Amino acid sequence: MPGPGCSGDPVSDRGERRGQGLRLLRLLVQSGALGLIVAAPLLNFYLHIDFIQGWYQSLSIGKLWFVSPLEGLESLLVAKVIYFPLLIGMFIPVLLAYFLGRVFCGWICPVNFLSDLSDRLVNVVAGKKKHCDLLVFPRQIFWFALIVELIFTMVLGTPLFVFLSPPGLIGREIMRVVFFHTLAWEGLVVAAVLLANLVTRRMFCRYFCPLGALLAFLGGRRRLKVFFDPDSCTRCGQCRRACPLGLDPAAGDGRSPYCWNCGECVESCKPASLRLGWDKRQ
Repeated sequence: MPGPGCSGDPVSDRGERRGQGLRLLRLLVQSGALGLIVAAPLLNFYLHIDFIQGWYQSLSIGKLWFVSPLEGLESLLVAKVIYFPLLIGMFIPVLLAYFLGRVFCGWICPVNFLSDLSDRLVNVVAGKKKHCDLLVFPRQIFWFALIVELIFTMVLGTPLFVFLSPPGLIGREIMRVVFFHTLAWEGLVVAAVLLANLVTRRMFCRYFCPLGALLAFLGGRRRLKVFFDPDSCTRCGQCRRACPLGLDPAAGDGRSPYCWNCGECVESCKPASLRLGWDKRQ
């Protein structure tokens, strides 16, 4: 008779189905999110349709304007003027972060999508699934990255992350390719972020992304969390190995602000001891 978590066990099969469904959903959302910022310049340039403009720093869809919370905050600090259209543009992203945490990082950010693709490529070349965390830093560096970035923005009087944000750079590089058939040197920042994954999984996202830190701060009491059932857990450690941020969901890290709710731990959990759900106790 198969034991808990073994192939053929109903609990294991339920975990497999849940993982496959979540994996497919995230792939569809990530692909759609990247497709949106690819479609914008194509529609603008070839069909002269400007219904969609921009990328994930500043994106307009029809009459709706969405502004990244960090880029919006930088603009306010530099201008030292309250610009209400900017606040309105930041409202929906801030609201999503408050309830869903770093869901942008795990489900929408094009950097994470490209990182996922590069992970799969490395796994194919290596012939097995590799998990590299050669350099591990204290998690608190994450918050210092945000503080230092905001201090430099105020001292220099320029919104640094507007120019050097990897998600924003991807959008700008796509625009340059479509409109000017060339790439800019800033694209090397994206390449460096992806190459750093070979040393430590999601090194930039895990330790140095100020946008991720701000979203984590806003979502400190988020409602969407990873729940853990210790009674059905087999202590296999697959969830910890699957987490791209090096978190341990079985130790409660899935409820910490560092978790970006990507669901990879849930996908890997064959006993179905983990689930991504809505916290109704708050």
